[in-house]
Parts: sequence; C-alpha cells; structure tokens
Amino acid sequence: MPLTEPYDDHLPQEDMVAATLGGGGAADELDPAGRAGAGTDGDPADAPESGAGEPAEAAPEPEPVLPEPVRQRIVALTAAVLPGLPVDEVPVPLRRVAKFAPNRRARLGAPAIAAQLTGDPLFRQRITARVLADAGDLGAAVVDGTAPAAADPVEVAALAYLARPRGWRELIEASGAAVRAEADSAVVAELVREAEQRATRAEHDRAVARVEAEKLRDEVARVREELGQLREENRQLARTLRETQGRERKATELLATERGRATRVAADADAELRRARARLAEAEAAAGVARASAKEARSVDDARLWLLLETIGQAAVGLRRELALEPVERMPADFVADAFADQSATTAAGTAARARDTDDPARLDQLLALPRAHLVVDGYNVTKRGFGEMSLEQQRKRLITGLGGIAAQTGDEVTVVFDGAERMHGLPPAPRGVRVLFSRKGETADELIRRLVRAEPSGRPVVVVSSDREVADGVRRHGAYPLGADSLLRRLSRS
Repeated sequence: MPLTEPYDDHLPQEDMVAATLGGGGAADELDPAGRAGAGTDGDPADAPESGAGEPAEAAPEPEPVLPEPVRQRIVALTAAVLPGLPVDEVPVPLRRVAKFAPNRRARLGAPAIAAQLTGDPLFRQRITARVLADAGDLGAAVVDGTAPAAADPVEVAALAYLARPRGWRELIEASGAAVRAEADSAVVAELVREAEQRATRAEHDRAVARVEAEKLRDEVARVREELGQLREENRQLARTLRETQGRERKATELLATERGRATRVAADADAELRRARARLAEAEAAAGVARASAKEARSVDDARLWLLLETIGQAAVGLRRELALEPVERMPADFVADAFADQSATTAAGTAARARDTDDPARLDQLLALPRAHLVVDGYNVTKRGFGEMSLEQQRKRLITGLGGIAAQTGDEVTVVFDGAERMHGLPPAPRGVRVLFSRKGETADELIRRLVRAEPSGRPVVVVSSDREVADGVRRHGAYPLGADSLLRRLSRS
C-alpha cells in the first residue's frame, strides 16, 4: 500500500494536527491530502481561531533530545529526498543546500536541515511523505505505531521523528536506550578486550621474566667461575711479581757495575776523539791543498775545451765556405706543405734515441728551448680539448694566435695542422713564424703530421702536440717527441 500522508489516520483531527506540527505553534488547516488549506498557505496566523466558549489548547511539548545517530540519520534521510521536492516547496534557507552534491548535502547542510525540520511542520510533512514512501513496509509499520523487533532502532526512531505517530516519543526513547546499550556493550567489550590484552601481556612478561631469571642465574654462575679464574691469575701474578722484583734487584746491581765500566769507556772515547780531531785537522789541510790543485787542473781543462770548441767552430765555418752552403729560406715542412709528397718512412739507427714517452707540461718548455726546434700541433685535437664550446672558426683563431706568441718568444718553427678537404678561405693571416696547413681530400691531419715528421732530418728536435695515441705512437717511431694537448694548453694559459 503506497504511503502518501505523514500523519496517523486513527488520530482525531486535533491530535493529528498537533502531532504533525510537533508542538511548533497553532495548527494549520489540512486537506484530505495532508496539505495546508487554500486560505492558510501554511501560516499559523491564518488558522481558524477557537470558539469563545472552548478551552485554550495545552502548551506544546518541547522537542525530545535525539541521540546523535538518530539525528544524523534524520538529516541524511532529509538530504536524500530534498532535491526531489519542487522548488516552491523547498524553504528558502534550504534551496542552496538542495544544490549541493549528495556527499556534501548532509555534511554541510545539517544545521539548516535540522532547524527547518523543527520549525517548519509543513516542510517536515512533505519530507515525511517522500521518506515513508521510500521506506516501504518499515515506514507503514512506524506510521501504525509499531516497529518490527529486527528493525534498526536508529532507522525506526528517525522515521518516528519525521512521521510522529502515536507514541513516537517512546520510540525515540527506546532507540536512544538501544543506542546507549549498544555503546555500553561496545565499551564493555572494549574493556574486556583490554583486560584480556593486559592478561596476555602479563603472562608474556612473566615468561620473559622467567627467561631473564634463568639468564641471570647462568650469568652469576659464569661470573663466579671467572672470579675463581681471576683469583688464580692474581696468585700467579703475585708470584711473578716477586720473581720480577728479585730480577730487578740483580739488574740494578749489574747496572751499577756497567755504569762504572761505561765511565771508563767514555774516558777512553774522549781521548780517542781528541786524537781523531787532530787527524781531521790534518786531513782538512791536505784537502785544501788538493782543492787548490784540482782548481788549477780544471782551469787547464777549461782552456783546452775552449780551444777545442773554437777549432771545431772554425772548421765548421771553413766546411760551410768550402761547400758553398747558402742560408736556406725554406724548411722541410714547407716542401711537405706544397707538394704533400710521399716519402719512404726510413728511420735512422739513432732516431729512436731522441723519442721520449712523456707528457710532463714542463717538458714542452725544455724541448722548445732546444736549438732549431720544430713544433707541430694537431689543431682540432687541441682546440676541442681546451675550448670546444666555441665555433670551429673561433677555435682556430684562438689557437693560431697563441702559437704566434710562442713562436715570437722562442723563435722556433711552428706548424699547426687542421682537418679539411679544401683549404679554408677568408682566414686571417697567420702570425710570423706560424705555418697553417689543412689536410687535402682523402687525407687526414694525422697522416699529414706523420709526413711532416718524416720530412725532418735526423737529429733535429721535432715536438708533436696531440692527445691521439695513434699519432703519438706514429711520430715516436720516427724520432719525434710526442706531448699531450694539456701541456700546450697550460703553456698557452701562461702566455
């Protein structure tokens, strides 16, 4: 049977109106559908006044104190059906709440919903009609004033508060008692659980205490055994101490004897020292005479050496004049740069002696100090290691400028080799003493460097700067001095 009226049909008209309004003021006129009369609009001021001879109505009973679960359930039921009411039937304070999301409506609108249910009987009647319709048989049982024994007391109390049938206050009180009893049962169960946990912990603590007591007894037995051992060791140490004291007395006597002997030895040593000093003075005098003789001999040797070098120099001048050798304007590297001619990789027997396997930065300065040294630089190998963040043009310019400074300081021949199929155009003029070469198509800078080294005569110091291991191994076989790029970069940073 569908339920559409939130009031009790078995009550007289006066009791039904009072129960529906919940004692909130004068009763509204209700039509058979349970709505306010056409002339009242739910306003208590428009209700028909009592006859002059009728007794005044009793004062309305106050709202009962609801248990918290019942209050929350009433708000939840109201929030669930609130959006289903027509807009004109929703009170103004709740129209904004009706637009909330379902999970926020009961949580944020609870105060406004509770206040409206208490102060607006007509709104409560409309809500009750929809709630009872959704409740089904449980709602019908609550309206009849009865509730199934198996029903949730909170749900029954919430429906009773909204429908307010005969005895609804008793239903709410019974629900509160059931909720309190359930809470008390939960408290008692919690107390029982805590008591059981305490008993379990106490039993565990007793077991742990028994184990600890066993451990302590074992520890006491071990300590007693160690004490016995220590006492025995103490007796042995006391006996050893007495023996040591006896040996110490004997050693003291022996020490006194040895001191007397040492005193006599020291006296003999002093006499020997005086004699040694006398011999040393004689030796120093003889050494002075020897130094004077050696100085005179060295002066004679220096004169002979100067005369020999002068003779060799004049012989070299005479040989140059006899062979009619004119000063050369082109170096071997210039011929390699012009022709890139292939030459046989012949190595003289003594060329391997001038190769050095070192990368010491100070070694570069020593090699450049040799007469007529030739510095060959693997260009991009050095620039990409030292300032690779620049463009290739800037790298070349910076390296060539730095090498110009080295050529000006040392007066040595400097050649820098770059990879390039074609010779770059638009390059700035190279500084004095610096030769700039680019490898031609089909040939790498490494091969060109090896050509330059092979073109040099045996005996001329050639320094090749490259961190490429293949380049270093190749030029070393031809007698050049390979150095790493870091040595040149540090040399440039000092310039």
